Amino acid sequence: MAAATTTAAAPTDIRLSRTGKRPIDLPKGVSAKVAGDKFEVTGPKGTLSRPVPPNVKITIDAGKVTIVPTIGGRDGARYQGLARAVFAAMTKGAAEGYTKELELVGTGYRAEIKGQTLHLTLGFSHPVALPLPKGVTGTVPPESKGTQLILVGNDKEVMGQLAAKIRDIRPPEPYGGKGVRYKGEKVRQKAGKSGGKGK
Repeated sequence: MAAATTTAAAPTDIRLSRTGKRPIDLPKGVSAKVAGDKFEVTGPKGTLSRPVPPNVKITIDAGKVTIVPTIGGRDGARYQGLARAVFAAMTKGAAEGYTKELELVGTGYRAEIKGQTLHLTLGFSHPVALPLPKGVTGTVPPESKGTQLILVGNDKEVMGQLAAKIRDIRPPEPYGGKGVRYKGEKVRQKAGKSGGKGK
């Protein structure tokens, strides 16, 4: 099975991206195809589709996706590397999915999932309600008492944007460290201001 996207210009002075020239292995149960100007991958975690970047040719054969530039110079290598990074992330998402974990630090801070809506209590006068995008599920481990949030989805870009959006609602503050942070994130804290000079 093979599919390609082409450009009118003939390739000259082809340079290959060090990362982009590596084939993408399709895991068992995952298939890929090029339909028109879109690359589509289907696996256990669903189907993802993205426009094919310009100036690249895609070949799908024997369970591998190979990407080569169709223009010369550095731009060809850049497009090749971009396409390879995007399609590799899609392949992993369709096969395994992605997980983002967030921690809520602060007295009374907590998260709650109701249907497909995330409710956050973060010290504001009212809770913050945030609809979860299609394809993303959220859970709050009971043992965390609302202080941990686990997001699961197959689209790396959507997952990253959602996690960043939640963190931006109440970023960790530098004095007490209160706020929303990624699990394992190191928050640089400043020393509190002294009430008066020592004698």
